[in-house]
Amino acid sequence: MERRESGPALSFHGAGDPDEVAAYQPRASSLEGRAAADEPEVLSVAALDQRLRRAVEHASQDARVLGEVGGFRLHSSGHAYFTLKDEREDALINCVMYKTAAPRARKLLADGVRVVLTGRATVYAPRGHLQFSVTDVRPVGRGALLEALERLKQKLAGEGLFAAERKRALPADPAVIGVVTSGNGAAIHDIVTVSYRRGAPRILLARATVQGPGAAQSMARALDQLARVPEVEVVILGRGGGSAEDLSAFNDEALVRKLASFPVPVVSAVGHEVDVTLTDLAADARAATPSQAAEMLVADRLERRKHLRHLYTRIARATRQALERRRVVVDRLARSIGSPGDLLAERQQKLDEATMRLERAMERATSRRKEGLSEIERRLGARHPRAVIAGARAAIGPLEVRLVAAERRKVEGLRTTLGRHVARLDALSPLGVLARGYAIATTASGRAVRAAKEVGVGESITVRVHEGALRAEVTAVLDAEGEGNDG
Repeated sequence: MERRESGPALSFHGAGDPDEVAAYQPRASSLEGRAAADEPEVLSVAALDQRLRRAVEHASQDARVLGEVGGFRLHSSGHAYFTLKDEREDALINCVMYKTAAPRARKLLADGVRVVLTGRATVYAPRGHLQFSVTDVRPVGRGALLEALERLKQKLAGEGLFAAERKRALPADPAVIGVVTSGNGAAIHDIVTVSYRRGAPRILLARATVQGPGAAQSMARALDQLARVPEVEVVILGRGGGSAEDLSAFNDEALVRKLASFPVPVVSAVGHEVDVTLTDLAADARAATPSQAAEMLVADRLERRKHLRHLYTRIARATRQALERRRVVVDRLARSIGSPGDLLAERQQKLDEATMRLERAMERATSRRKEGLSEIERRLGARHPRAVIAGARAAIGPLEVRLVAAERRKVEGLRTTLGRHVARLDALSPLGVLARGYAIATTASGRAVRAAKEVGVGESITVRVHEGALRAEVTAVLDAEGEGNDG
């Protein structure tokens, strides 16, 4: 039930068509060896592998090979698996380094480094694969392919192609999902299976080569085909995983730019966990596998139906509870309100009582204001200027009499005190002593003579009497008993 649209590379898939899903499972083809009857020897597969192994090991004993490491994986057993790529030619060889090799050599291995490997080529019999068994590693430098990829990554990041703000939100429930991948790979099978199990979207497949030469251009053409279908709401670009070499097409610059400018959101679903391709960075969302991309875009209808039933039950229960609460409230309000007429009469009675209280309050307030006004008038009358002046005059008369009497008493007291002091001064004054017949003798320098021995015979002295003074010359100095020396 496949319907072609927009060219032979596009095909729609409707829900509920398991045969269509099965059509995308890879079909194994078997090779039957035909042995001619005339061949002299028929080899078993193991014998052929052993013969090839001996020939290869003999031809490559202790070979030294230069190349770039890619797809490096260190197994839990201790063995290391990787590929060695030629930077100039489109050639590579699978390599293995067993855990018996030197730990130093194993530490030198990493994706993108250029190395010189020492070892020998051999054939791994269980799978019939040619591989190079490594015994020693010598580093040469960083691989040119990895450096070119890193420069491209920095260039596109600088242009804002990987910026988080340009990422678009994925549609919640897209009706048409575009898919760019191989038409016979596991990726489309997983996407269709998961999508139809979870919901009923329409899957529009744009077939493309996802590995090898021309893969990037094939995916870009597939994106252009989907861009011309207006019903497409989102696109899944991916594949079912692989080595770093297998994923190199998803690092193509033209493909990354087309992805960044695509008109609808894009989910990058390259099935790998360790490496991150440039399409992962440019896409609006990244999924670890194509199945996860389908889970991101297609809502699980069983879960949604279950969720809706749960929401319906919760809404119904909440509605019943809300109605019951409202009913109880209405009943309580109806009982509390009673008859509207009674309610209005009661409110009118309260209004009348409030009016009467207001009138009584106004009367009391008016009476208090009148009493206060009368008191103020009485107090103002007592403080009239004429009354105040008359009272002041009446108070001044006694004060004047008291002031005169106090002034007289003060003068008499001062006069008495002055006479007492004058008498004391007269008693102590030297002039008073002189008036009683005493005299004061002083030397020529004006010093008072207190003892006879302070002057000598022939010395001039001045004698101060009550009225005037005398100039005298000492003719004799007498002691206290009247005896003296005449000089």
